[in-house]
Amino acid sequence: MNPYRRYKFPWRPGNRFDTLVDSTVFFPRMLDAIAAARHYILLEMYLVASGAVTDRFIAALLAAAARGVRIYLLLDDFGAQRLTPHDRARLARPGIEIVYYNPLHSHSRLYNLYRILWLKTTRGLYRDHRKLLLVDGEVAFAGGAGLTDEVEPPHAPELQWRETMIEIRGPVLADWQRLFTESRDRYAEQPLALPAAKPATVSDGGKGRVTVNEARRRMGIQRSLLKQIKRAEHRIWFATAYFIPSWTLRRKLKQAARRGVDVRMLLPGPITDHPGARYASHRYYARLLHSGLRIFEYTPRFFHAKTVLCDDWITIGSCNFDRWNLQWNLEANQEIDDPAMAGAVAAMFEADFANSVEQTAAAWARRGWRQRLLEWFWRRVERLSLKIRHRRR
Repeated sequence: MNPYRRYKFPWRPGNRFDTLVDSTVFFPRMLDAIAAARHYILLEMYLVASGAVTDRFIAALLAAAARGVRIYLLLDDFGAQRLTPHDRARLARPGIEIVYYNPLHSHSRLYNLYRILWLKTTRGLYRDHRKLLLVDGEVAFAGGAGLTDEVEPPHAPELQWRETMIEIRGPVLADWQRLFTESRDRYAEQPLALPAAKPATVSDGGKGRVTVNEARRRMGIQRSLLKQIKRAEHRIWFATAYFIPSWTLRRKLKQAARRGVDVRMLLPGPITDHPGARYASHRYYARLLHSGLRIFEYTPRFFHAKTVLCDDWITIGSCNFDRWNLQWNLEANQEIDDPAMAGAVAAMFEADFANSVEQTAAAWARRGWRQRLLEWFWRRVERLSLKIRHRRR
């Protein structure tokens, strides 16, 4: 069977993966990689906003360009709206190329809403939600973090997002580079002419596979997740920032819990950047709890990580597994099959569970009428947003 028929890329052995928890860990590692770059840098980002975090990265990129490193940026046009003209001008220099994914007709939200609801065109909803930094075909970073002060507030470090990135070395880097190139070339004037990445195999390294979702055209991330949930025998620990799952995913999770698998959901608590999404997710709590799932809400900070652990299988990346992401976004995750890495990820989950409040079926049934009213309202908003898919041209 052609290995690309069902999944874009095959499993590859001999990789090294390191989980990096929180921006105080992964931003310095990413900046160090940029500082060490000799040939080229690929940076693909959804959320980029001017501020202290982006200043640090722009300074590092300018320094790399000054010593002859070629820099290719792929930024989502919607996600980069808050990148100021001043910062765009700073990056408009020889050696740095910026391509914007799916440019919008306008950055006016009212005009875009008019195009969706009145003109019934949804082209602008297709976004590149991936987050990737790849340097010299030797090291890459992928996960859920954007370049914005919201991730790491300069004057309130205690409010930094609980985020996870993964550092990657080994043969899977060639797949990450190919994925970047394909997305960039759709909107670039000239195709990217880089030598094929041939990273060295890491001795005693683990198996890895890059999986992708491409806005309903390819659903490798979702397909792989459902397959692993069905296979799980001991645990399914599921962390996401926005829990608005499909009926199929909910059914698979409930079936796993009923056959005795330890199924736990790790979700944001009251601190969140989208309260409406959190209230919309509450509509699923009661039935999941009664099916035997355990739900933990992370309380110290905003929980934005996207990680799933099924026995010893891991997926970490940009995908939240919510309906909106699966419908409209480009997503990419790193899958890992490695017992040692699974132990490290399990320890990360345990630390997060310890900082969370567990919801129980009895306590959930006693929640107040105000919360129930908000859940009812945002459930209606969610259903309205899902109807947009039927208006696509």
